[in-house]
Amino acid sequence: MIRALAVALKELRQIRRDRRSVLIMLFLPAFFLFLYGYALNFDIRHVALAVQDRDDSVDSRELVAAFTRSTYFDLVDTVRSEADIEDLMNRGHVRAVLVIPEGFSREVQQGTVAEVQIILNGDNANTATTVLGYTNAVLGQVAVTLGRRPDVRLIGVEPRIWYNPELRSTLFLVPGLIAYISMITAVVSTALSIVREKENGTMEQVRMAPISTSAFIIGKTLPYLVLSQVSALLVIIASMWLFDLPMNGSWLDLSIVLAVFLVGALGTGLLVSTVAETQQVAFQAAMLLAFLPTFMLSGFIFPIASMPIGLQYITTVVPARYFLIALRGVVLKGLDLAAIWADLAALVAYAFAVLALSALRLARKTG
Repeated sequence: MIRALAVALKELRQIRRDRRSVLIMLFLPAFFLFLYGYALNFDIRHVALAVQDRDDSVDSRELVAAFTRSTYFDLVDTVRSEADIEDLMNRGHVRAVLVIPEGFSREVQQGTVAEVQIILNGDNANTATTVLGYTNAVLGQVAVTLGRRPDVRLIGVEPRIWYNPELRSTLFLVPGLIAYISMITAVVSTALSIVREKENGTMEQVRMAPISTSAFIIGKTLPYLVLSQVSALLVIIASMWLFDLPMNGSWLDLSIVLAVFLVGALGTGLLVSTVAETQQVAFQAAMLLAFLPTFMLSGFIFPIASMPIGLQYITTVVPARYFLIALRGVVLKGLDLAAIWADLAALVAYAFAVLALSALRLARKTG
């Protein structure tokens, strides 16, 4: 450990001389969070709506008003014919058209089912599905407002949504962004560290020093672990301030989960550095290993259960998959370490594997 601490102190002096790297590690993640946190959002607002009101009654105007009051829809046009609807849809000026037929008010007053038509632009299936859900919600509210039963139901349903009652996509995306940003920052920082020594020629001096490979690995990892941990915690605090991310669990549990994940990420960077000979190659390889698996195969954007079976097996070696489950468990659900032990164990196994493999490759090169 004394030799490992000596390597760590040497690395700290190197980091202190390279102030740009410190600024990048501490403040660039927060910038990425700000950028992606506001850019990536699955909540849909201000859907361009056109209305064809053939009934022109008090009840039909109340229905239109309900759509505009919902904050999901913006009334941008009124149409009179089918040709107008087709023209607006083809030009992309509207995403939804509400068609209220003649006799709508009469059917409402009689208590029968009053049919309306909603025409959606389906060029984006996810958006169309979301807008359809908004439409059904508004129609259900209007049915109550107009004083008639939407239908006689044998079973009543009262939905309750846990952990994210408002179904805000931010609470789904921000933990993924934390994993994504932390992984990239940690992998790139350590990948460039050893390769920089190779290019500067100081790696030969390290090989001549009486330092074991494990001590060298520990000494190289410790400074970046501290910096990465501080950076990740700053990102989480910024998320709480910018996006109202809750903190329902323990900060200590969160710090432990972060530390284990970051050790694996730093080990991945060290493994990259044992293969790459230049900083350019190291950076490209680090981005490839950190970006694609974390973004595509961790469940951050695409549900793992929806992937082909082959890809689902591949995701079992992606550390961000387990980190996301543990992070959301602690932050959103308030779980303790005992409840997420399986995911934490997977992160420990990954960290141990990449560090051991890095040590073996370095020992082989220095032997």
